[in-house]
Amino acid sequence: MFQSWNLALVIVNMGLISAIMALGVNLQWGFAGLFNVGIMGFVALGGLATVLVSMPPVEEAWQVAGIQLISGLLMGVATIVVAIVAAQKMAKGRARNITVVAILVVGFILYRALFDPAVGKIEAINPAQFGNIGGLNLPIILAWPVGGLFAAAAAWVIGKTALGLRSDYLAIATLGISEIIIAMLKNEDWLARGVKNVIGLPRPVAYEVDLQRDPGFAETASNLGIDVTTASTLYVKFSYAFLFTIVLVILLVLAQLALKSPWGRMMRAIRDNEVAAEAMGKNVTARHLQIFVLGSAICGIAGAMMTTLDGQLTPGSYQPLRFTFLIWVMVIVGGSGNNYGAVIGGFLIWFLWVQVEPLGNWLMQLITSGMEDGALKSHLLGSAAHMRLFTMGLVLLLVLRFSPRGLVPEN
Repeated sequence: MFQSWNLALVIVNMGLISAIMALGVNLQWGFAGLFNVGIMGFVALGGLATVLVSMPPVEEAWQVAGIQLISGLLMGVATIVVAIVAAQKMAKGRARNITVVAILVVGFILYRALFDPAVGKIEAINPAQFGNIGGLNLPIILAWPVGGLFAAAAAWVIGKTALGLRSDYLAIATLGISEIIIAMLKNEDWLARGVKNVIGLPRPVAYEVDLQRDPGFAETASNLGIDVTTASTLYVKFSYAFLFTIVLVILLVLAQLALKSPWGRMMRAIRDNEVAAEAMGKNVTARHLQIFVLGSAICGIAGAMMTTLDGQLTPGSYQPLRFTFLIWVMVIVGGSGNNYGAVIGGFLIWFLWVQVEPLGNWLMQLITSGMEDGALKSHLLGSAAHMRLFTMGLVLLLVLRFSPRGLVPEN
């Protein structure tokens, strides 16, 4: 607020989204002890949902290759389903192995024969502007739950494959799968233009230009003593903050109800001692899958909200440092196992992440103000860019040393 109201609202909006991401990770780690470092992939799937839901369809793409594209995708899904059914129905042995391999090979050949030509046709349609299939042209706010569904579906597939692994191997598997998701977004241009990005996503709130042209809004801004340009910007950011707060409150209330329920107590019992919980008749793997899907869905919702706020999908911007490890710092610092702690950690760490670099630059300028120009002064001024990482590490070390259970420990 001392810098500007606009900056304050930007920090608040991204803090709200970060808090939602931290809440999703806290469900997985704080409730069930699942070490998921593939958060980035689920956030990216939420971003993909905004494109597929809100952008208008590319009519020419659907005309020239729509049926062929869908046929190829259905062939791929059918191949996997038939292979699974064959593996389940046939007795173990060489015949089953040969049959499953034959189904996969033949199905893959048919899939590529249908899918590749369709993709080539779609990506050739005005690639500077389109080259993709577009979306459903629905309100973008509907993409938020759809982003959760995308992430939940991916989490179910990952969970069925990887949840049998020990915690360290689960972490490696989820990180690798999230990189696969990002690679898919970058390279499958037909889906969301790849690294060419999708810009101009519609908004769930008003545009600043439309507000500035509204005589009633201009009069209200004038009565408040604010110029119409600043007033329109603040109005839009407050509108986003209002929507994001509603989502955060709903998810926080649901998470608290789950935590205090018999299901939540069962999850914590499984987290604390899987062997004892299994001996009491609890299906540990099924419960782990449940919580993994729920936490990932929340991350997908947050990813869709973030892309909505940005107004564009840029697959190249999804980096593990920002969308995985920083979220983990939020959960650890806030208090693992405490939903309120995860929210507080999300706001605090995001605030530090944004503000530390300019503060570090100011500090280095102050320290070097009396120094002569030279290598040492240049080195110190150049080090300001690394203050973010230094501060994150310092905060994490201090919290782990003096409050190892986080700022708001689990009850």
